[in-house]
Amino acid sequence: MADQSFQERTERATPKRRDEARKKGQVARSRELPSVCVLLAGLAVLFVGGGYMAAGSLSLTRHFLGNAASLTLSPETVPAMAGFCVGQFLRILGPLLAVLAGVAAFVNLLQVGPLYAPQLLRPDFSRLSPAKGIKRILSAQAFVEFVKSIAKLGIVGWIAYTTVSAEYGKVVSLVDQGVGQILLYVGGIVVALLWKTGLALAAMAALDYLFQRWEFERNLRMTKQEVKEEFRQTEGDPHVKSRIRSIQREMARKRMMAEVPKADVVITNPTHLAVALSYRPKEMSAPVVVAKGAGRIAERIREIAQEADVPVVENKPLARSLFKGVEIGSAIPEALYQAVAEVLAFVYRLRGKKAGGRG
Repeated sequence: MADQSFQERTERATPKRRDEARKKGQVARSRELPSVCVLLAGLAVLFVGGGYMAAGSLSLTRHFLGNAASLTLSPETVPAMAGFCVGQFLRILGPLLAVLAGVAAFVNLLQVGPLYAPQLLRPDFSRLSPAKGIKRILSAQAFVEFVKSIAKLGIVGWIAYTTVSAEYGKVVSLVDQGVGQILLYVGGIVVALLWKTGLALAAMAALDYLFQRWEFERNLRMTKQEVKEEFRQTEGDPHVKSRIRSIQREMARKRMMAEVPKADVVITNPTHLAVALSYRPKEMSAPVVVAKGAGRIAERIREIAQEADVPVVENKPLARSLFKGVEIGSAIPEALYQAVAEVLAFVYRLRGKKAGGRG
């Protein structure tokens, strides 16, 4: 058997392999996607509720500046002042923080779904190994992250340059404007820059997510030998299962053969098929097939019947119908009542009994 390390991972991961990876916290997840979504959500909240937050901040500033002369710091006043500040902070920035936390949780939930991986909380002292640290730094994953960081810096720099350079001609005219108009103009440029940057990063995050899924599926692939080993562990060794089925068939065959001496008649065709019937009027509503077989098994049924002095009757159509249509332990169908009754009557006459003697 070839060593598994030299086998190509060409097989898709099995459900068991995926479950094991998920329990270890190994899922396809982009770290860029939640960050970008949080950035865009924050910009949207600032665009919609920026006036409310600005007004709240100005009101709080006026409160402290207007009462600066009367404010005293002491062990008695500090707790009340701290509680007031925290309350105002939550009132002003609470909606923004709630939206950012909700968006971050929602995006992560969309990526990986509900995930509970306690193994990630366990301390892993192997990460303290310098050799492994250097290996992680020089790994392909680290190189990809480095390339992404350079690409993000380049894109953000290019967007900033093009946005600011487009407004360069208007900057000179700001000399004659008031402070409020200058701040409003600069704020507009900053908002436009943030939106452009956010959308560009969103496109990069979408590509990163697709790459992470592809990388995850590639790392999760299995060799043909791994698939076989997993199948053996979950379903059992095929050779063992085949042996068990063989033993079960042999035991069922022995139980069937033990019923042949108790049968009333064995119907044959005459050499290929043999069907043993038993009929107890007080216990059965119709004759029951207690044994049947073809080839070597049929021959053995005839031998046992002859040794036990069970009549063997040749009837080709009836033997084929019983063999194909009736399972062992089942009563014969109504369509065969007449044919079987004639055979049983013949058997009873051979035994010197009256037709009504046994039903």
